[in-house]
Amino acid sequence: MSPTPLDASRPASGETTWHVLGAGSLGSLWAVRLARAGLPVQLILRTPQRLAAYRIAGGLRLEENGTERLYPIPAEHFDADPPIRRLLLACKAYDALPAIECLAPRLGVGAELILLQNGLGSQDAVATRLPGRRCVLASTTEGAFRAGDFRVVFAGQGHTWLGDAGRPPAWLDELAVAGIPHAWSETIHSRLWRKLALNCAINPLSVLHDCRNGGLQAHAGEVTGLCAELAELLHQCDQPAAAEDLQEEVERVIQATAANYSSMHQDVTCGRRTEIAYLLGHACREAARRKLHLPRLEALQQRLQRHLAARGLPVD
Repeated sequence: MSPTPLDASRPASGETTWHVLGAGSLGSLWAVRLARAGLPVQLILRTPQRLAAYRIAGGLRLEENGTERLYPIPAEHFDADPPIRRLLLACKAYDALPAIECLAPRLGVGAELILLQNGLGSQDAVATRLPGRRCVLASTTEGAFRAGDFRVVFAGQGHTWLGDAGRPPAWLDELAVAGIPHAWSETIHSRLWRKLALNCAINPLSVLHDCRNGGLQAHAGEVTGLCAELAELLHQCDQPAAAEDLQEEVERVIQATAANYSSMHQDVTCGRRTEIAYLLGHACREAARRKLHLPRLEALQQRLQRHLAARGLPVD
């Protein structure tokens, strides 16, 4: 039987397939843009049930500029046989290592991974599990959200920074062809720390005060105190650039996204596990490792954990 558009497809000679794990907002956004540029893309879905649901859906749907279009990108299950040479890992931070444990037999030495996770901690865990593979870190400001199963809305053009200790990879040219705004960053860790600090200053408070980001303007004192401690932590972690004008940027983000609910607020509202362990939890662990006492940050973590526990959600 010849393959349908949703079955595994073979790339043209010389082309490396973009395997994409994580059919959420950002993973779907990347997959669609790469595929419509004519590049070989293969989604990886974690259960037979998800794969069956995807085939019924007919592919990924992307709404862009008010227009929705269906993209029948090929998909396969974790247990498929073909080796993976390039993997975009776009799942939640807490799913990254379990996913890699399942895919490790398909990731030969020399495989390349792009790690698109929030916070810090999961990237090191993946790299440690996969010696000999190249792990490129990514940080993005692109806006997208899920509007349903395999349906994503492109909410705002942003930019993605990628980097590791090596030279820029040749596949960056493919991102340009796909219309994915990007840049190679030799200071990618600084960008990841900066984004972590922004998230720590905004997301937990938006959950605890049950408000849109703009509602934090009524809690300016708490925001100011957290920014001061986060800046101190960044300096102690040898990330002075990430600490520069932190409070000013936090305030700009709160104003610019005043009508939005933070991703953590959305997770809690929908009864989903949060990424607290890789955001606030990571910050508190790094402070403790350096014997740095940050009372506001520590109290915030405890308040958030109690809030999550009261709703039956994981606290890590």
